Amino acid sequence: MYEHSEHGKYFKKNSNLPVNEKIQRDGEHQRIHTGEKPHSCSECEKCFTDKSSLSRHQRTHTGEKPFSCSECEKDFSHKTSLVKHQRIHTGEKPFSCSECEKCFTNKSALSGHQRTHTGEKPFSCLECGQSFTEKSALNKHQRIHTKCFTNKSSLFVHQKIHTGEKPFSCSECGKCFIRKINLVDHQRTHTQEKPYSCLECEKCFTQKSHLVQHQRLHTECFSHDSSLKKHLQTHTGEKPFSCPECGKCFRQKSYLVSHLRTHTGEKPFSCSECGKRFTHSLTFNNHQRIHTGERPFSCPECGKCFRQKSYIVRHLKSHTGEKPFSCSECGKCFIDNSAFYNHHRIHTGEKPFSCSECEKCFTHKCSLNEHLKTHTGEKPLTD
Repeated sequence: MYEHSEHGKYFKKNSNLPVNEKIQRDGEHQRIHTGEKPHSCSECEKCFTDKSSLSRHQRTHTGEKPFSCSECEKDFSHKTSLVKHQRIHTGEKPFSCSECEKCFTNKSALSGHQRTHTGEKPFSCLECGQSFTEKSALNKHQRIHTKCFTNKSSLFVHQKIHTGEKPFSCSECGKCFIRKINLVDHQRTHTQEKPYSCLECEKCFTQKSHLVQHQRLHTECFSHDSSLKKHLQTHTGEKPFSCPECGKCFRQKSYLVSHLRTHTGEKPFSCSECGKRFTHSLTFNNHQRIHTGERPFSCPECGKCFRQKSYIVRHLKSHTGEKPFSCSECGKCFIDNSAFYNHHRIHTGEKPFSCSECEKCFTHKCSLNEHLKTHTGEKPLTD
């Protein structure tokens, strides 16, 4: 062992290393104190203290991923990333919490978890002062304050959200819009015009975006045979992965793995803010936005923002007037599938929600929830 004079740090002597390499390693370490960064990237001019760090950085430009997982063949640009990834296959979790003994695959995940015990929130927003336990949560939150535009016309349209200006009005119903293109799209709900036609199957659409989305069915390409095979199952209806518990079948193994958690009760996704756990990554990500305040889905009409994509899809129909789900019994139309199914039970008499206390059945879940209060003693809401 030998001691470094700057702060007393010790380094291992390796007698097998050549003398010039030992000198080089000590010199590289000393640059941490001197701030010297002699190795610069020819692409972006970013500088580094040692050559190996520069080599790792250059892979961000070249896209090179020389480290491959022997289990699933996924490639990585850094060896440390591969080591972390391999723990998914081995199940190794070498970092444990001293408070609750929960284990983690990497040190950063442990550090984030430990803040749920200490209450520490070291990442603070400079705009509003709100604090977060993780940097990723702060980054998501900051998008609320920093909305940017690539050109002046986009900024001009956006500013109408704040002024409330809607200069384009429908001559049929008087509804007003921020942009002319949204008015044109809306007017087709009155004229039933569908000007965008698919050249493959001649199906017609009211909006170009709907046609583009549809055309992917005909032109979708895949980089791997496995991806193509999965896609083809959407056409063949093949569902080769079946649940041993209930027999339900799935197209992909990942869907089955996710479904199995409904039987095991496993909730592997834990919120570092409140400790609430989730079965699926999607619901976990949606939940985190409650803490970060992030609402990444913005309505181009009124500027209202939403946490989930499904919320904005439903909301947009309130502007277009579109109600694509029609009841074959009475002709009533609905914005989304769930509202349609709730209504349809009026005709079928189906009551799928039953009380575990008295076995009384209800058409809607909200009606069951109100009924349950009669057993718990909780007073139901009154007008």
